[in-house]
Amino acid sequence: MPELPEVEHVARGLRPHVLNHKIIDVTFSEAVKSGKASGKETIIKQIALDDFKKFVTNTTIELIERRSKYIIFHLMKEHPQTIYCVGHLGMAGAFFVKPSVEDIPIPNYKKHWHVQFKLSNGQMMIYSDIRRFGEFKILDESAFKTFNQNIAPEPFDEHAMDYFLNQCKQKKFKNKPIKQVIMDHSVVSGCGNIYACEALHLARILPMHITHTLSTQKKKKLFKCIVDVLNKGIQYGGSSISDYRNVEGESGDMQNKFNVYGLKQCNTCGHTISTIVIATRNTHYCEKCQK
Repeated sequence: MPELPEVEHVARGLRPHVLNHKIIDVTFSEAVKSGKASGKETIIKQIALDDFKKFVTNTTIELIERRSKYIIFHLMKEHPQTIYCVGHLGMAGAFFVKPSVEDIPIPNYKKHWHVQFKLSNGQMMIYSDIRRFGEFKILDESAFKTFNQNIAPEPFDEHAMDYFLNQCKQKKFKNKPIKQVIMDHSVVSGCGNIYACEALHLARILPMHITHTLSTQKKKKLFKCIVDVLNKGIQYGGSSISDYRNVEGESGDMQNKFNVYGLKQCNTCGHTISTIVIATRNTHYCEKCQK
C-alpha cells in the first residue's frame, strides 16, 4: 500500500500537469458503473456516480495537497465555494496524465483504468487501480475539517513529536505494540507497514514492545527515525514493492535501501531477519540490532 513518500510523489507529479485547469467531464469504467449498480462502493464512495460527476464537472483544480496517505484536490466552482475531492490509492492505485487511456505506458494500468477526468488543457487525468481498493470521496468544508482533525499532524510539522508523545499516553494506545501504534494515522500521519518496520530498525526498538513500557527518550528517538525514513523514502522516489508507479509510470528506488523490510538478512549486521504478525501486518525485524 502506498505510504506517505509514494503519495507525496504522486501529488508532486500531478501538479505541473493539472493545476489551474478545469475539469470539463468525468467518465467511469464499466467496473465502477456495474459495481455501484449492484450496491458496491467501487472506487467512488458514499455518493452516486451522477452526483459525483455534477460536483466535480466545471470546477478548477486550485490546489493539490497530500494529507497522510491521501491526495486532496481542492476544486473551485465559479462562485467562491471549495469542494474537496479526497483520493486514496488503496493497494495499487495510480494516476496518469495523458491525452487518452491508450497512452498509459503500463499495460496493466491501461487495462484497469476506472476514472477519467477530462481537463480544459486537452489532457486526461486518469485514475487506474488494478485491485480496486482505492477511493474518491467528495467532502464539503465541514466534513473536510472533521477529516483533517482525525489525522495526526504531518510528521514534519514542529508540533508533531509532542502530539505523538501525548497520543502514546492515551488509554487506547498505551497497551498496544509500538508498531501498531505508529501505523495508526491518528498517532503518526502517513507511516504504514514498510516505513514502520524501517523506522523501528533505525531506532533499534523491537516492534512488539508495548508502548507504555518505552521511555520518553526512546519514543523521541523513534519519532525522529520515522521522520528520517519518510524523508529518505521521498528522496528515493518511494518504494515499488509490487505495483506502485508515479505519474510518469516510473518505479521508486527506496526498496533498494531497506534494512529489514522484505529481506532475509539484516542490511546492518547480516543477521537473519525475523517476522511476526502485528495488527494483521507482516512485521520484519532484526533480533540482534533491535532490543
